[in-house]
Amino acid sequence: MNSRQVVAVVNPRSQNGALGREWASVARTIHRELGEFEQVMTSGPGHATELARKALKQGADVVVAIGGDGTLHEVANGFFDASGASIRSDTALGLIPFGTGGDFRKSAGIPKDVALAAQVIRNGTHRLIDVGRLEYCREARDGQRDQRIFVNIASFGIGGLVDRIVNSSTKALGGTVSFFLATARAALKYKNQRVRMIFDENEQDYLDMAISDVAVANGRYFGGGMHIAPRAELDDGQFDVVVLGDLTTLDFLTHGHRIYRGTHLGHPKVKFVRAKRVDAVAVDPNDEVLLDVDGEAPGALPATFTLLARALRIVVPPL
Repeated sequence: MNSRQVVAVVNPRSQNGALGREWASVARTIHRELGEFEQVMTSGPGHATELARKALKQGADVVVAIGGDGTLHEVANGFFDASGASIRSDTALGLIPFGTGGDFRKSAGIPKDVALAAQVIRNGTHRLIDVGRLEYCREARDGQRDQRIFVNIASFGIGGLVDRIVNSSTKALGGTVSFFLATARAALKYKNQRVRMIFDENEQDYLDMAISDVAVANGRYFGGGMHIAPRAELDDGQFDVVVLGDLTTLDFLTHGHRIYRGTHLGHPKVKFVRAKRVDAVAVDPNDEVLLDVDGEAPGALPATFTLLARALRIVVPPL
């Protein structure tokens, strides 16, 4: 690995600033396991994307995201241009988890421990995975469209509100607890909204219903450990769309544990669809149906989710 150019994109604000405070020690651990690498620090939202794109253009062989799911999301976006085309398909994306969420790493088999994750960068194999391309509104009623790539899960409904609560908190309690408390707070505020979803551009294949949340899943986990899409595979060429329907607060209290265990797909208010494209819009134009994209809250419906098959090379543990 020493002969390869490895660039680490580091988010010092990850885990409520712990990564920045502990970076000297973390860097020594990574260097011990990985050897020489270049480090670049992010300074604010969106900067990780810029740094990753610069590293690609300068010939990096591996770009490593060091932080949480939000950092991974931004670095992955640096691998694609505005049209969703890959900038350099031969460069791999690596991950050393250090953040509040850490959901994607479970689907990819990346260890949580820094030293073990660095060993994966050194000794691992490359895997081509699918990603999602999301086109959405920055705000529900302003008409300004934007787009981004997601590697794990994009959802809409209560998840977008959970993100806003988590990202405005200190996150000092850690990922699972922070997301659990934010979900409880969101459940007290959120009212189920009616949406219309069309699958694979087939006007006859649609759902029109009240939802609490809809996950358009490439990976299996979101929300700090919820096993929302237990059948999802990162490279099967389809989204697993998990629709949590008109669930009540009582439903969440009595059956919410099933989402963490991945046993909820058989619930009568849960629907499951596989598709390569999902178009979603709020039935009531006055409703603001918020998005959750890899743990970030960028905007609202209407939105289009399109799968890009085997579009991103990542480093995973050796077979």
